[in-house]
Amino acid sequence: MARARYKQLVDTFAADIRTGILAPGTRLPTHRELAAREGLALVTASRVYAELEAMGLVSGETGRGTYVRETALPPGQGVDQPATAPGTLDLNFNYPALPGQAELLRSALRQLAATGDLEALLRYQPHAGRSHERATVARYLAGHGLVVEGEQVLLVSGAQHGLSTTLMALLRPGDVVAVDALTYPGFKVVAEAHGLELLAIPLSEQGPDLEAFERLCQRRRVRAVYAMPTLHNPMGWVLDLAWRQRLVAIGRAHGLLIIEDAAYAFLAQDPPAPLAALAPEITVYISGFSKNVATGLRVGYVVAPPAWVALIERAIRTSTWNTPGVMTAMACAWIEDGTVARLEHQKREDAQARQALAREALAGLAYVSHPNSYFLWLPLPEEVRADQVAMALLREKVSVSTAEPFVGAGPVPHAIRLALGSVAMADLGVALARVRQVIGRYAF
Repeated sequence: MARARYKQLVDTFAADIRTGILAPGTRLPTHRELAAREGLALVTASRVYAELEAMGLVSGETGRGTYVRETALPPGQGVDQPATAPGTLDLNFNYPALPGQAELLRSALRQLAATGDLEALLRYQPHAGRSHERATVARYLAGHGLVVEGEQVLLVSGAQHGLSTTLMALLRPGDVVAVDALTYPGFKVVAEAHGLELLAIPLSEQGPDLEAFERLCQRRRVRAVYAMPTLHNPMGWVLDLAWRQRLVAIGRAHGLLIIEDAAYAFLAQDPPAPLAALAPEITVYISGFSKNVATGLRVGYVVAPPAWVALIERAIRTSTWNTPGVMTAMACAWIEDGTVARLEHQKREDAQARQALAREALAGLAYVSHPNSYFLWLPLPEEVRADQVAMALLREKVSVSTAEPFVGAGPVPHAIRLALGSVAMADLGVALARVRQVIGRYAF
């Protein structure tokens, strides 16, 4: 009978939420209040809410209570998926492009068509890339503070592929990986696919809390740490040299693998040395040409200590065999003729202009960003719920990311991440104005 009563309550709540009788944002009775009202044991009342949360209908928030979720919000909102609704202004997904990039592609294709090496590009390539192309990327990295031999560079099909091959090669299912409490959603996805356990490093206003991280390492057998010290996504931090040296010291003391994600590092001017330069024997450095050149150019690279190169090369062979030769040839040609350096400079200026526009449009709202970044993190006022804001903005034809996809582990803050690099400047101003209006509508 108790089980029937429990299931009946779950079904009643679910029906009321789905039909709108309980509107999104409604605060439900506390566990004790529900138990007293329905004549249930406290553990049974807690089980009712747990099942509703598992169904995605409510969210329990420490210190706040249990709330009805905005179920009309598309699943996975914010997991780096471009907006598809016609006319939607996309502040969810970053694919920064500059005028004239299509002409660069036409020119590069014409040059490839005229080269005597074209036939070679149609054949299988070495798994880690052709030696002269690996050397080209190594020379490019030397201009970004990382001096390595070409043999340490492995070419992959974008930075996400680089993350996957690194985890496949160097970690095993069940291994524990420390990540920032707010981190890149793509890493969460690939870690889950490889059966890894993620532990969250708490955040302070200055960055990930390394004292707390060391305590984690003392309590658990942490195998690796995933870090974004230069242009952290989503917080925009560029962490100072002392922070980097401290992370390296912890890594060495506890025998950790350091995975350094540098996807947005090109936007920072004169950042401190990469972790891979400070601890080359334990760090794998991963980036690509999606953000600094174009997202359609699926060429990335992994820089690894010599002892790990063969393992990662085997993972590349297992997953894709090799990076497509035509794409790699274009990327390397653009490095050599200065196109990549020119695009990086122009995109830093473009990001600065977009941040300046955001400062004006969002004046009075407290947010976290870097003056050169293509995104910002906007915590919401105490009384404002992120799912309601995201849904209201979708109705206004603006797509944003909630905090949920970025949470490494633990409670989900009410915040949104705004990607600034995917719409024209005029449209960005319109979209940011709508963001401000919607937040103001819910703040009371």
